Amino acid sequence: MSSPYVGGCEHHRVRASAEPIDNHECHCNVCKKVTGQHTTHVAFFNHGDIRTDNESAMKRVPFNADNPNGPLEICLCEKCGAVLMLDDKQHRIRVAVPNVMGYDDAAFPKATYHAFWDTTKGYPKPTDGRPVYEGLQPSFAWPKGA
Repeated sequence: MSSPYVGGCEHHRVRASAEPIDNHECHCNVCKKVTGQHTTHVAFFNHGDIRTDNESAMKRVPFNADNPNGPLEICLCEKCGAVLMLDDKQHRIRVAVPNVMGYDDAAFPKATYHAFWDTTKGYPKPTDGRPVYEGLQPSFAWPKGA
């Protein structure tokens, strides 16, 4: 089966078998801290739509150091340390950050909106024509987990 998006590293090829269910430019403080980027292109997929070989070998660390028991984990290659995906312990979503996780960022659809923007960030509200929300877009519904 052909995968529309392939990322990862030489030890773990990560494949998405479907289109993202949400695709946004993230302004949250956790993404800023983890990636070092002002904003981060983030794509949510249904949990079963992203796979890699030998998932049990991946190293897992909390996504949010301030909430280490939160639902998201950063999955890293156990051999080279490459960031592979974010995995939801509740099995609702898996997350790709194209420019950080070895994907061809240009092959991904452009983010459709800005998420987690607020006035305390200290920079102007985005004016690129895409909607801007204080959280995820209002129509987003979390998939049912396992």
